[in-house]
Amino acid sequence: MDEKDKEQLKKEAAEKARAAAQRKREEREKKKEESHDSVSEVNQTKDDVTSNQDLEKQKAAAAAKAKAAAIAKKKAKETKGTETELTSNQDLEKQKAAAAAKAKAAAIAKKKAKETKGTETEPTSNQDLEKQKAIAIAKAKAAAAAKRKAKNANESGDSEKAKAIAAAKAKAAAAAKARGKTTQAKETEEPEPITPSPQQPILDRYLNIVKEHYKEDILEDSYINRMSKHVPTIVVKLEHYYSLALLFKQHSGLHFEFLSELHGTDFETYMEIYVHLYSFKNKQSVALKVKMDRENPRVDSIATIWPGANWPECEAYDLLGIQFTNHPDLHRIMLGEDWVGHPLRKDYEPYDVEV
Repeated sequence: MDEKDKEQLKKEAAEKARAAAQRKREEREKKKEESHDSVSEVNQTKDDVTSNQDLEKQKAAAAAKAKAAAIAKKKAKETKGTETELTSNQDLEKQKAAAAAKAKAAAIAKKKAKETKGTETEPTSNQDLEKQKAIAIAKAKAAAAAKRKAKNANESGDSEKAKAIAAAKAKAAAAAKARGKTTQAKETEEPEPITPSPQQPILDRYLNIVKEHYKEDILEDSYINRMSKHVPTIVVKLEHYYSLALLFKQHSGLHFEFLSELHGTDFETYMEIYVHLYSFKNKQSVALKVKMDRENPRVDSIATIWPGANWPECEAYDLLGIQFTNHPDLHRIMLGEDWVGHPLRKDYEPYDVEV
């Protein structure tokens, strides 16, 4: 073997040695890394276990504190209850002792007052008796003196009193005689003539128009109402009420196009409807009345002639119980439909006395 071959073998051996050394180093580093990783895992596991243990310890400590607080609260409550009972018992005993002391003091004071009053009563009663006797004697003397004065005054004044009585009787008789003469004179005088109403010609014209349209007498009465601004008033029979109202509305000489008032009245023996009409064209008014049976008050509705009669007729039905035939919608407008009776009737008695 020559020198070149030896050198070559040495180089190869050196490279192999270096390669083996490199592999060993790599294996050692790999083992170190694996060892480090395992240590980290162990440490992590230890940390997790430690944190879980700490959490359990905290929970146990909190539970222990809550339990201790509950026990302390219970003991405090029991202690307070005991102290309260003791205090209340002590207060009760104090109150009883104070009441007993007051009662004892009052009894002693009452006894002393009674003893004191007993010692003072005897002389006082004797003094009062003497005073009462003196007062009674003085009153008797005064009564006797007053009686004597009255007797003397009566004796001296009887004649004057008799004269005064006689004069009063004579005066009264003269006054009565004078009144009798005055009354007799008034009875013999003729009554003063009544001044004709300025509305009488208007009423006469209304009556003539009615007579022209009706062959029979459809009126019960007609007059001038002097108590109500001399309004011409016509009282129509019940069966002709609607037709006469229609005539007053449609006749060219009457033309009462406006209904200003409608109301009912209970006169105890009969019911009455009062209607006030006005003519803007003629500037005149008329009052139309109709009477009906009180036990069954029923009359034709004129709401179809004057729509303004709708609600007044409902009011008369509500408060008086008057039935209006052919009314478009007759109902109670103030009281409920279940209300018993009609309050404006003279014989009305409330169904419910508390209302």
